[in-house]
Amino acid sequence: MMTQRPHFYHATGAALTLLLGAPVGAHELTAELGNAERAAFDVVAADIATDGRHAIFSMSVAGTPGEDRPEAAGALADALVFSYVWPTTLDPSVVGFDAGVGILAFAVTIHPDFDDTPLFDESGSGSTGDDGGTWHSHWVVLGPDEACGPGALKVIDIPEGATPALPLTWPGLPILIDSPGWSPTFDGPRLSVTVPFADIGAVVEARFDGVTAALRVNANVHAPLLCVTDVFDVASGDLSLPGRVGQ
Repeated sequence: MMTQRPHFYHATGAALTLLLGAPVGAHELTAELGNAERAAFDVVAADIATDGRHAIFSMSVAGTPGEDRPEAAGALADALVFSYVWPTTLDPSVVGFDAGVGILAFAVTIHPDFDDTPLFDESGSGSTGDDGGTWHSHWVVLGPDEACGPGALKVIDIPEGATPALPLTWPGLPILIDSPGWSPTFDGPRLSVTVPFADIGAVVEARFDGVTAALRVNANVHAPLLCVTDVFDVASGDLSLPGRVGQ
């Protein structure tokens, strides 16, 4: 069983505030051990470093990242998502969303009940529609919603009839999510993803945090569609985004 913890440590305040080298090294954000019940989600360090026009998102944990996977619910409704997340101060417009609409976060997720990367075959099965059970990456835009619980965050919903700016690799779900196809690498206690950017300067100026969490699809499959339901660990302890990007 997962331990229920405060939703992003009173994340609503942090969310409202946000709305107004070497892959691992001196710039990494370190964390205390023992904050998560599952070692695979007990953050030891989180980092974003740049190498030319690429950003390397990395996270180290006390156990083996990617080892724990959610049980299948059998349908999209009530489906559970496990995730390693880097909330950032990057503006969502950097990756193709409208400017200023929420907290842009990079995430590595797994959810065996549905596939939200329709352009890519991460599992190598020959099909692009069966990869939810393989760890994969997303950009998501987060924001507070009391319907998810006191102080909780969600992936921001797209209201019916709305036409927001969306990345070319948006997977078609009615939420602000992108499925860019960058594959995570697992190496012992460390997880990393290399992401190309047209403007790496925006990344260099960003701040970040490292979070491990569970999200859940609304049982009625309507807004709020995807809520953060459990926070396993936060590198900073308070989602203050103190991490500085290294070069």
